[in-house]
Amino acid sequence: MTGRLRVYTPFATGGLQSLLQYRSTFAMTAMTAAAGAAVTVFLWRAVYAAGPGPGGFDRDSITTYLLVAQLLQVLHSNRVDDEVAAEVYRGDVAVMLVRPVSYPVMRFFACLPLVGANAVLVGVPVLGLFALLVPLTVPRPLDLALFTLSTAVSVLLAFCVNLLTGMTGFVTTNTWGVRMVKQAVTAFFAGQMVPIALMPEPLATLARALPFSGMVDGPLTLLLGRYDGWTSAAAVLAGQLAWAAGLTLLCAVLWRASLGRLEVLGG
Repeated sequence: MTGRLRVYTPFATGGLQSLLQYRSTFAMTAMTAAAGAAVTVFLWRAVYAAGPGPGGFDRDSITTYLLVAQLLQVLHSNRVDDEVAAEVYRGDVAVMLVRPVSYPVMRFFACLPLVGANAVLVGVPVLGLFALLVPLTVPRPLDLALFTLSTAVSVLLAFCVNLLTGMTGFVTTNTWGVRMVKQAVTAFFAGQMVPIALMPEPLATLARALPFSGMVDGPLTLLLGRYDGWTSAAAVLAGQLAWAAGLTLLCAVLWRASLGRLEVLGG
């Protein structure tokens, strides 16, 4: 297994080298993330200014939730949907298919440097900036460890969702609309815009049943200790892992089916 995975190391290295050529992009991403987080955070801090409010949040915990939710969204912006759709449209995917590697797995390894760079160059500075500006909830070491594990699974979930979105390029020549719909649906049902605990019960039940909740709300539930014992924490992680396994299988099946539709013209 290790030998097989080692084949994909050059793709991760190549992705890192490509990122180093566009370092200014991370500065722009950090400023955009900070601005978006500021609008959301200070709006909700005003709502909770009088003390604990709906959903069991207080001002510091809602601040932490919404800030980290914005940073997780940056972490999940791996550009896989855009790049896969573009390669299908241009026909470049045909070149990838002649290589003795799995294209979806190659795409996963290629996006890992971007995920890591966003975490270090965007997430850490923005989190540090807000820690100086507003009080945040300091997680317990155990909750932080659970959050780290949950975040790793959320990265896989985001990859699968973005890969499936990019694969719509096999059936439509323009995926812009599909990507915009995916972005809006994911942001809402993941709990990025509004914590799921604050949604009306029927909507909250639907959100928790979808895989998107494992991308934001699940990790933040663990980070803030909003779970009832080990059983509840294990249920959050189990739900994430189940969806990750299911979406990975779905990606593999649809990828094989999509190859039957692939037509590349040229000479």
